[in-house]
Parts: sequence; structure tokens; C-alpha cells
Amino acid sequence: MQGLITKSTGSWYQVQTPDKKRYDCRIKGIFRIKGITTTNPLAVGDIVDFDLEPEQQTGVITNLHQRKNYIIRKSINLSKQGQIIAANLDQALLVVTLASPRTSLGFIDRFLVTAEAYDIPAKLVYNKLDLFSDEGLEILADYKAVYENIGYPCYEVSALEGTNMSQVQDLLKDKVTLFSGHSGVGKSSLINALLPVLELRTGEVSEWSDKGPHTTTFAEMFELPQGGFIIDTPGIRELGVIDIEKEVLCHFFPEMRQRMNKCRFNNCRHINEPGCAVLQALEDGDISLSRYDSYLSIYNGNDTRA
Repeated sequence: MQGLITKSTGSWYQVQTPDKKRYDCRIKGIFRIKGITTTNPLAVGDIVDFDLEPEQQTGVITNLHQRKNYIIRKSINLSKQGQIIAANLDQALLVVTLASPRTSLGFIDRFLVTAEAYDIPAKLVYNKLDLFSDEGLEILADYKAVYENIGYPCYEVSALEGTNMSQVQDLLKDKVTLFSGHSGVGKSSLINALLPVLELRTGEVSEWSDKGPHTTTFAEMFELPQGGFIIDTPGIRELGVIDIEKEVLCHFFPEMRQRMNKCRFNNCRHINEPGCAVLQALEDGDISLSRYDSYLSIYNGNDTRA
């Protein structure tokens, strides 16, 4: 039998067949994927083959179909290993907030670099618009300008008040969409607004730490009535970039990628070399200083700050 993994709880996977039946399945013995060393061999979004166990409604996964793509993060506990967040995605929406809790530009950039590296179109959704002061709206405009200028669509919403939620709804039709972001940014509230029938648990942001609780504890896929799927994931406190060599890092910054062939040296690191087109663009104000700082941070291995 063949099916789609719609939920992963670590040791068990929920697999949905084409006729919408769902089976709890496990992996029998050692299950390794050639060329990928991760803490989780399978992820939500994977297409798998499985056999039903005799006289039971549970199954054993026997084969993983080739992935179109996947998105990965550095494992928190095992820094040399990665954790696959989800697979076979059409797009990723990063839910961000400017306060309560604040999403740093560095975190946004690490997510976008990872999405670029694994060929996943990414968009930014700025939530909690209802909390913004006039000053906050000005900061938001500056943030949006940085990312829209390099090709990342940005959306302003309030899941609480329903502001601009139709824009997000239109993005999702007939696509497999990953929702990601810090704990507390309102991912579950957004998904509840899009699919009220789910009634996902939401939580208050801690006043002392300004971080949200992990209200989602495992990845799960939900089908949309208009076509397509949403994948909800646990909130990410830190996002470490993994499996990207320093020499190719600039390829995953679109504004650097379009200029790197104009550098004097083919092996330019875009740090202090003469005749560097990237540094010239930075000096001219055509590349954002915050984006360049993120490049240096990842390049130097300081890439797990929240």
C-alpha cells in the first residue's frame, strides 16, 4: 500500500492512503536513507509504501519514495546531525512578529537561506498587526522593504482580528505549504483562522522570557477544503543552518547571487577581497547591511542565534 505521511510523533507515523483512510505505522528495524544522516528518517509530507500487520490496523513502512525537496534544521541535541522538518513542499510561510516575541532578522535570513538551499519558495507573514503602534508600522515597512526588494513576498496579517487573512487563504490553494516560525508568533492561531474546525491549542507568550510555549509538539499535515495542505510544525527557538559549504553560501542570498559573477576573483568570499561586486553593492546601499551581517554570521559558523 502507498500513502502520505500526515503526522509524525517520533516513533509512529500517521499515513493517509489515496482513498483518505489513515493508518498508524512504524518503521521496522533500521531504516536508512542513502546520503542523508538525520535524527528522523521520515517526515511529514513523505510518500511511503507500507504493509498492514496481520490482523491489525497498524502498518510497517517499507519504502520511501524519492523526495521533490525537503527542509532541514540543525538538530538541537546533536549538532552534527540534521532534523528534517517536512518534505515535498510547494512553498514555506515563515510567520514572524516584531514583538511578543520578536523575530530577529538573523533568524529570518537563516530560514530563507535554508529554503533557498533546498529549492523551496519562501514567503514572510507578519502576524499580530493588531499590536503595532505607529512606530511599529514604520519598522515593519522597513523590514518588508528589505525582503520585497530581493524577491520575497511579504504579508501583514492579524490572526486574532482576521485582518488580511484572505490574502493568506489565496496563497494556499492546491499547494503543500509549510508553516514555520518561533514559538509564540501565532502559527496555531493563523491555522485556526484558516481552518476553524481544527481548534488547535494556542498559548500565551511568557512575560519573563518573551517566548511562546510549544503548543504544537509534533509536525502534522491538514487538508484544506479549497485544495492543498498545511503543515504545522513545532515552534523553532533556534535555527541552525546545516550542510551548506562556506564556498557556496552566497548562492543562497539572491542579492549576492546576482552579483557574484562580477567579482574580480572567481573564489571571492565577499569579505575583504579587492574588486568584490558584493562589497561594492553593500557600500552603494544596494545590499542591506542586516542581510550582509547574516551572511557573515552564517559564514563564520555563528548561525544558531534566535
